[in-house]
Amino acid sequence: MPEIKKEANVDSVKMLGEYKATKLVELSENISRQKSRAAVLMASIKAKRDELAQKAVQAEKAKEEAKATEQVTIEKVESEAKKESEKITEVKPEAKQEKEAELKKEVKEVKVEPTVEVKKEEVKAQPKQEVKAEVKTEVKSAPQKVEEKKEDAKKPHITVVPKTPFELAQENPEILPNGEVRRIYVPPTPKPKVQTRVFGQGGYQQQRGPKPQGQGGYQGQRPQGQQGQNNGQRRPTSSQSVANAAQQFPPKPAAQKGKGGKQNSNSGSSKFDDKSTMNKRTLMKRGYLVDDRITYDEDGEAIVRNYKVNKNRGGGNSATVIIENAVITTDPVSIKTLSEKIGKSAAEIVKTLFVLGIMKTINDSIDFATAELVADEFGIKLEYKPDVTLEDTLTAQLEVDDVEELENLVPRPPIVTIMGHVDHGKTSLLDYIRKSNVTGGEAGGITQHIGAYTVSLKGNPITFLDTPGHEAFTSMRARGAQVTDIAILVVAADDGVMPQTLEAISHAKQANVPIIVAMNKMDRAGANPDRVLSQLAENGVTPEEWGGDTPVVRVSAKTGMGVEDLLEQILVRAEVEELRANPDRSARGTIIEAKLDKGLGKIATILVQTGTLHVGDNVVAGTCTGKIRAMIDDKGRKVKKAGPSMPVSVTGWDDVPEAGDRIDVVADEKFARELAEERKLKLAANQTESTSVSLNDLFDKISKGELKSVKLIIKADVQGSVEAVKQSLAKLGNEEVNIDIIHAAVGGIKESDVLLAETSGAIIIGFNVRPDSNAKQLAAQKKIDIRFYNIIYNAIEDIEKAVKGMLDPKFREVVLGSAEVRELFKISGVGTIAGCHVIDGKVVRGAQARLIRNGKVEYTGEIASLRHGKDDVKEMAKNFDCGIMLANFQDVKVDDVIEAFTMERTDEN
Repeated sequence: MPEIKKEANVDSVKMLGEYKATKLVELSENISRQKSRAAVLMASIKAKRDELAQKAVQAEKAKEEAKATEQVTIEKVESEAKKESEKITEVKPEAKQEKEAELKKEVKEVKVEPTVEVKKEEVKAQPKQEVKAEVKTEVKSAPQKVEEKKEDAKKPHITVVPKTPFELAQENPEILPNGEVRRIYVPPTPKPKVQTRVFGQGGYQQQRGPKPQGQGGYQGQRPQGQQGQNNGQRRPTSSQSVANAAQQFPPKPAAQKGKGGKQNSNSGSSKFDDKSTMNKRTLMKRGYLVDDRITYDEDGEAIVRNYKVNKNRGGGNSATVIIENAVITTDPVSIKTLSEKIGKSAAEIVKTLFVLGIMKTINDSIDFATAELVADEFGIKLEYKPDVTLEDTLTAQLEVDDVEELENLVPRPPIVTIMGHVDHGKTSLLDYIRKSNVTGGEAGGITQHIGAYTVSLKGNPITFLDTPGHEAFTSMRARGAQVTDIAILVVAADDGVMPQTLEAISHAKQANVPIIVAMNKMDRAGANPDRVLSQLAENGVTPEEWGGDTPVVRVSAKTGMGVEDLLEQILVRAEVEELRANPDRSARGTIIEAKLDKGLGKIATILVQTGTLHVGDNVVAGTCTGKIRAMIDDKGRKVKKAGPSMPVSVTGWDDVPEAGDRIDVVADEKFARELAEERKLKLAANQTESTSVSLNDLFDKISKGELKSVKLIIKADVQGSVEAVKQSLAKLGNEEVNIDIIHAAVGGIKESDVLLAETSGAIIIGFNVRPDSNAKQLAAQKKIDIRFYNIIYNAIEDIEKAVKGMLDPKFREVVLGSAEVRELFKISGVGTIAGCHVIDGKVVRGAQARLIRNGKVEYTGEIASLRHGKDDVKEMAKNFDCGIMLANFQDVKVDDVIEAFTMERTDEN
């Protein structure tokens, strides 16, 4: 059965590989076609660009030729005029004087009209005609040379009114992108005030005076028939016709010269005529070119106001910025960020990636090598310079402190970790040393979390870490080994070396920590120290009495035998190791344990490794920050500072830190918060990436029916217990059942935990915690299963039973029959049909099948179609011919054997 399943998996993998290879070839061909299409488009664009450039050059050339032709014409006219002037030899003095007087008189009578009232046709045509006429007249009557007279005659006509920017804009109109010409708005010209005279049906009427008090607005209504200047007549609405409007208004009198009659010449014009001004924003929306710097004075002269450009606000014409070098600070970099750095649109970058054979969207990210390749396509040099993070700043400061502290090192107390197998007497030994009953406070007599204590022998302090011995607390024991200086390996003389003893030896050796063996329970009758020494030597721990370097001290935690010798060995070993620290630097240590206390709040047990920790220090540990409000030593006393190798419980955290996190003292609270936030973002990014991978694997297994899941929510009293329960329960998972711990945290069971369990279908496990009243009521209402434990063995046992109940049932294979392939039929649109002869049993449509070729299984799948002649049949018996088509398999050859089988469930566990 396992071999068949394995062969089936191999065949499935081969089929998947062939399918992916086919898809890869299709994708490559598609990319090649798209590349060719992109190349054609680029060539077309380039040709179009060249054609436009050539047309622009030709237009410029034609313009220059026209200008040259015009210049030649002007020179020709001037030459002819000069020749005519040379023909005249004499001019009478009287005629000359008369003409000069006449010219002066003409100059005095010349009046320069306002710019806005001069029409373009008059400016262009009239001066030329006058000049020509006067020149011709004077040439006939003047007896003297024409040169002086010609210059004098031209002077009053050469004076030209300067053109406004709007006239210049009219001569060179701006073409908008939509092909329309930008319209130009000219501010209205002030006109002299004219007394308005109103003509009604009764003739001329004087202008209406102010309205009587209380007959207008909110003070009252006007008398009937006296509304406005229309004599009680209503104004026509936009929906009324012109005929109706003519009936409502009285007929207008004919305009008469000098009579004051006022004819509305713009009766058919739009709302905005030359007498009304428009808002600048409205003008710009309507497409006008607005220059609000130009106004007109009382005489109609144009006045231009010059504004000072604010450079800080980007005023004035700014040149196009060309990016040649760009720098990115992250790897990988998102396409959106790369677009901002190199000044190209995301669409251009995606298109370039497509041409390079890389399929990406605007929301994707690319590595630096790919980004550099894309930037190079645009002619931009891309560099990678990672930002200096706050973590880097802290690391650099710690390195400086490490260098400086070499000159200020002083001896420090040793940190000792007591390790060993469960129930071998570790806590009892420490209890005897501390002369206090610690074991009585632990559930079931088993240490549930790390404790740190300080004892003194002859004035020399020693710090002890009591790590749990049960295998579930491997990670806690590993953390203890990382912070310790000396490991005390407790081995029961009557039990010998056990699995957790070997793990403790491995942790100590990996941490390069010296070991001192404490052979406990020597007071018992079954004690066998020689067997223990032999087992230790077999596992790489050679006692000193056997020629090794590991001290072995025989002790009894019950009677106190050998305990003082053990402490002396610790001090001797500490002196050999030369343990030193700098108490004058900023403190640095490790979180040994963390928990949430109802009275004190969030508490963390800290082991200071170097420096001195003070009340009021700003600290950061992992993603948690805090300002130390109080410190309590192992004897329950409040202290204001803690030196190297001193364990203290600290309050003042914003959250419960993780056990095993490093704690550092930082300069201020702001730096601590920003550093913690930076670590949170980094941790979230890593978790998102890892979650996506595991979700993909989980999806594949679920889709194949290979995975079932037990979802758990774990709440415990301390962080160490949370990790212990997580690791123990995770070990229960196997290939068939997945243990999914969707949430694990410190604290009691709350309503949010019950709601999470309801939505995810999870079981809640409480370790040394209870639910509050609201959570308990909600759990009963939603029928959520909550289990409570205070011994870890019971939790493991219950979950293991649940896992066994979810294991998949066992199946066995039943062979139905086999058929030999004798002929092949390839039908377009259908595939390959194997013409077979049933040689054994029967072949059933829809049954499982394997194709055997030369004794080797080439395919395992399903019989998709079974035919006899032209008819579909359900099964075919022995000695009959039939046509078989296998699902998703076409590589069938003559003489292959198709074996049909099915899987039947058994009652085995």
